[in-house]
Amino acid sequence: MPERLRIKGRPDRDAIERLHCEFMFPDAWMHFFARYALRRGRVSLAMTFIVLSLVGCAGLPPQAGELPHSYAIADHAGTSLGQLAQRHSDGSATNSGFRLLPEAAFALDARVALTRNAERSLDVQYYLIRNDDVGLLLLRELRDAAARGVRVRLLVDDLYTGGEEELFATLATFPNVEVRLFNPLPSRAAALPARLTLSFFSLLRINHRMHNKLLVADNSFAVSGGRNIGNEYFMRDPSANFIDVDMLSSGPIVRELSKSFDAFWNSAQVRSIGELAPLPISISMAQRRFDERARTAMSPAGLRPHDDFGRSPVGEQLMSGKLELHRASARLYADGPEKLSLEHEAAYRGSVSEGALEEIAASTESVKILSPYFIPGPRGMAVLKQLVASGGRAIVITNSLGSTDEPLAYAGYERYRPDLLKIGVTVYEVAPEGPARRKRFGDFGKSISRLHAKVALIDNQRIFVGSMNLDHRSASINTELGIVIQSPAMVKELDSLITAERHLEFAYRLRFSPDGRTQWLSHDAEGEHVVHEDVPGSFMWQRIKNWVLLPILGEELL
Repeated sequence: MPERLRIKGRPDRDAIERLHCEFMFPDAWMHFFARYALRRGRVSLAMTFIVLSLVGCAGLPPQAGELPHSYAIADHAGTSLGQLAQRHSDGSATNSGFRLLPEAAFALDARVALTRNAERSLDVQYYLIRNDDVGLLLLRELRDAAARGVRVRLLVDDLYTGGEEELFATLATFPNVEVRLFNPLPSRAAALPARLTLSFFSLLRINHRMHNKLLVADNSFAVSGGRNIGNEYFMRDPSANFIDVDMLSSGPIVRELSKSFDAFWNSAQVRSIGELAPLPISISMAQRRFDERARTAMSPAGLRPHDDFGRSPVGEQLMSGKLELHRASARLYADGPEKLSLEHEAAYRGSVSEGALEEIAASTESVKILSPYFIPGPRGMAVLKQLVASGGRAIVITNSLGSTDEPLAYAGYERYRPDLLKIGVTVYEVAPEGPARRKRFGDFGKSISRLHAKVALIDNQRIFVGSMNLDHRSASINTELGIVIQSPAMVKELDSLITAERHLEFAYRLRFSPDGRTQWLSHDAEGEHVVHEDVPGSFMWQRIKNWVLLPILGEELL
């Protein structure tokens, strides 16, 4: 078997993929395939080899030519949103306006309201847009905005678009709408395991994904953060919903966010949906098909008069012309699309992950980290150890095995858990039913809760909100986006939402027993401690699978 290729700089990916078609594939990319196929229990390894023996190398269709470049509108001052943002400016060239959006219904309202109030442009960039009530609602709002003459640029990562190409392709037939897919897979099969199998010899390239989440209206207001577009991110799923945090922004930071969007939109890694999934029907028929599907989307759910911070919905505030925003200085950390062509160490340098870790390393008093997939690696462990050793306090909040949607990521975190406790880090794991009792992030109904927020509260002075998990995949493989805001008031707001009575009501607190074993502490209805001597819940089979698969995959792919 040939030695694994080691590529420096920007490799010729077409040549590499051709080489993979001619020789045996490297173990690392088989591990990547196993991560998606075996972990989800849909395709067996034996079936993978059978399919590979029967198919050739799938390839992308020829590109008709370079896609036309376009950029965020420069003249936003004449729009209603632009004027509103200016009226709420403090006159500083550096300060921007911000509002936390931790509650699901208010976060959805913000996106819908900005879309409905846009007059010139909407730039929308997401890792995942589902074909469900929330996904169809947003796409329908984009269609309606385009009908008003708004230019709509929609950029979606291609990993999960299998089987949904017609939905995006029919939307793109409307005037003023353009849809592009980022880093497309060669296969257009509907099921993800099949797509990965048929794209097997392109895994070196498609292992990298665009994990960004961003909506910009008239280059004046933006929503960014952790939420993808789907029912489970907005309390619409009957079985499991996510705890998440978004940020509404206005002012100079929005222009920086728009530059980040433009870099991806005009990058060599995107393809037009029309090239990848041409429609065999007329434009009028395509538009009717989209209308029929979009008509099934539910309307936004009713909102409480005020969120947990006492603020009315963004939609109401836009109508009244009176916004409640924190004015503060901020730094944008944004990966570029070129990150996909770099080796892991080079990709980490200058990344969102490096910037966030440097912000944490600069803390002197305390840091509270929320990360659904927390695999700190040697760098993260060194930063936390130094903080605690110097007298600071470090708190980590991540998913429990019962709440995570990525059990292998939990297994990767488990490797670090004993050392985290030994160096003095306070560790919490979200309980599946915990947040439903408080309803501070939304109404979970009878569903379980899962952490998806990517947040850090630093020294009671700065807050980081972004798309980045604290793991190797975010650091070196995927592209991410995050904002660090200098605002003690916002830190206090979010901290009050998370913490009550000096503990987290919605999570287990971990500790060592006298004989050195890990214990999980929760609270009953009367507030009394309940001690669990093992991972709460019945997960023996899942833990066996983790034990078998984790050594095969390696931490670098989690």
